[in-house]
Amino acid sequence: MKASIFILLTVGLSFFLCSFSESQSKTYSLTVKVEKLQNSKGVVQFALYNKDGSIPDEDYKNYYRLEKAKIVNGKSEITFKNLPKGKYAVNILHDENSNSMIDKGLLLPKEGIGFSNYQTIGLRNRPNFSKASFELNADKTVEVKVIYM
Repeated sequence: MKASIFILLTVGLSFFLCSFSESQSKTYSLTVKVEKLQNSKGVVQFALYNKDGSIPDEDYKNYYRLEKAKIVNGKSEITFKNLPKGKYAVNILHDENSNSMIDKGLLLPKEGIGFSNYQTIGLRNRPNFSKASFELNADKTVEVKVIYM
């Protein structure tokens, strides 16, 4: 009888611990879509950020993850997988010459750029993590508008 109770308690405790560890390690997918690219040259570079103060990042040194995707019919998308719950922001670059850099004229980018939650960029609307960020607590899809200056 004591052995049966011991086995029952052990099995119950094992199920409890397994369910707890599973909920702690839950990860999510984030799909980022970009449309209305002005041409199909090069690639789209998708930079994912997860820390306050990491944007702007003109030299791409502060990102959490970085991926590139082909352009098909003026569109591109990427899915970041296995992301823990948290706050994220996305920066995209239509890297027409595939050099992994933001090419600039005098001051403005020559290639298309974009940030999550931004429809325009200017002196009064400069990108920052606080405004570009969003909560990820389930699988999610976001669309980022590409801006050509």
